[in-house]
Amino acid sequence: MIDDFAKDNLHGRLRRDRKALLWKLDGLSEYDVRRPLTATGTNLLGLVKHVATVEARYFGEVFDRPSPERLPRWQDSDGGDLWATEDETRGQIFGFYRRTWEHSDATINELPLDAPGHVPWWPEPYADTNLFAVMVHVLSESVRHAGHADILREGLDGRTGMRAEHEKQIDEEARAAHRAKIEQAARSAAAIKARSRPVECRVDNADSI
Repeated sequence: MIDDFAKDNLHGRLRRDRKALLWKLDGLSEYDVRRPLTATGTNLLGLVKHVATVEARYFGEVFDRPSPERLPRWQDSDGGDLWATEDETRGQIFGFYRRTWEHSDATINELPLDAPGHVPWWPEPYADTNLFAVMVHVLSESVRHAGHADILREGLDGRTGMRAEHEKQIDEEARAAHRAKIEQAARSAAAIKARSRPVECRVDNADSI
């Protein structure tokens, strides 16, 4: 009973966050979905490509159910799944992700939570695992990168929300006021901290004689 609940709950959350990640690219130009938005090159389309690759590996070879998608060997991973080349279209990467969903869902639906799996890139003794642990791991990866996408998208055009139906009309004045309030609190806290630092007393040897 609890196994069925756990699987359904984890699977439902994974499905939710897959869609949320794709929605974060909705309406953006080709340049904006691809361009590096942090010092380390993090970009929106690369996040989709990376999460798709993560799912394909974990719900594929880990359970001896290789993904039908062509993937480089995990030993040869060079970070190429974190960005899109000029020859890769948004449609191709989205298609890869959606096909991966189908393969992952089949693995999840057909195996029990205690089905054994082996993750060769995990250190011993954790490499031998099961479906439950892998579902938790992939969900945490998806949530983490969906959160990255939240921040990147907000930085591009201010758009926020987890899904289209949660999106609200942007009130620029209210946002500016809220940000100013947080900024003022931060400055005040820094000033209080500075005032509370102990003053160093320096004793001059000449005065002590």
